Amino acid sequence: MWGLPVIPLLINFCGALLGFVATLTLIPAFKDHFIAAKLFGIDLNKTSKQPIPESQGVISGAVFLIILFCFIPVPFLSCFVEEECKAFPHHEFVEFIGSLLAICCMIFLGFADDVLNLRWRHKLLLPTMASLPLLMVYFTNFGNTTIVVPKPFRMLLGMHLDLGILYYVYMGMLAVFCTNAINILAGINGLEAGQSLVIAASIITFNVVELNGDYRDDHIFSLYFMIPFFFTTLGLLYHNWYPSSVFVGDTFCYFAGMTFAVVGILGHFSKTMLLFFIPQVLNFLYSLPQLFHIIPCPRHRLPRLNHGTGKLEMSYSKFRTKSLSALGKYILKVSETLNIVDVRQEMDEDEEYTECNNMTLINFVIKLIGPAPEQTLTVLLLLIQVMGSTIAFLIRYQLVRLFYDV
Repeated sequence: MWGLPVIPLLINFCGALLGFVATLTLIPAFKDHFIAAKLFGIDLNKTSKQPIPESQGVISGAVFLIILFCFIPVPFLSCFVEEECKAFPHHEFVEFIGSLLAICCMIFLGFADDVLNLRWRHKLLLPTMASLPLLMVYFTNFGNTTIVVPKPFRMLLGMHLDLGILYYVYMGMLAVFCTNAINILAGINGLEAGQSLVIAASIITFNVVELNGDYRDDHIFSLYFMIPFFFTTLGLLYHNWYPSSVFVGDTFCYFAGMTFAVVGILGHFSKTMLLFFIPQVLNFLYSLPQLFHIIPCPRHRLPRLNHGTGKLEMSYSKFRTKSLSALGKYILKVSETLNIVDVRQEMDEDEEYTECNNMTLINFVIKLIGPAPEQTLTVLLLLIQVMGSTIAFLIRYQLVRLFYDV
């Protein structure tokens, strides 16, 4: 794109504001429709058992898509308005359309997951399929699979290394991680939308800072997606904040994750984007023993409500001790020694049972601070997300000198 496109960015911002208002308005307007279609759930952390509409991420996702569909010609107005257009930027147009296709596919597949309640193995497959348009756009527009080797490894690997097809595997895995990382750090009001909002704000800040750099066009491309995403998510968060009147559903987690993957991959800052996922990476690593079923994993790992105190406490997984593999016993022993998991043993009907807290960042925070009200817990986790972004900027602009020439 040519120069700093002030008018397209302004139009994009105005469209995003309209998207915020539309999301605020449409969610309560469609509430009864979702309940009538039996797309509702019960908030397990509330004493009230009233039905709450689920999958509301499909509304914010639809508003987001409408904004960007209408925005498609705007970045290329100079070629439509001027008498002569020396060279239409087809590669940028393909980027834009391919990105929207990948996000649209992910919203559709996410909504299918909410309706059909798919298994976890399918949750890994869906983002992989939806990322294919994105990978094809990268292949046709760029095709560059060469990376700059970090300084500590240059003696072995040289200055540059061509990863070939492994680079596409990395990008596909990035899309899978981004979608599922948000999905597994969930379970309390406002957390999914809140963490996505903080990540989006961090990416927008990074893009604005980099507008004066060598890759301005890539960051402008990212802003075109992140600004509408930020405002539509803000509208969703308003209704999802404690006490939540709607649930965002897997649709939103997939939609948010794919949007981040799109801007990270096609904006050529995937490593920086991953830095904004520090809390999600820590939660993923902490959850690995349960995700791979080395330690039994219940379907829902959200904290449990103590009806007497009104506070959330750690939830536990209970299983027969003898059913645990040697690796599982070793992991529990090490985790208990490090005091990162609460482990209990008890006898029940002449058989020994083991209980351990579900391995999520939410339960770990409760372990550190004790039982807490749901709203307080959400605020603390979002502050951790903000701290993660602060550390990410520190790494990106200071510690990066230890690994790359900047």
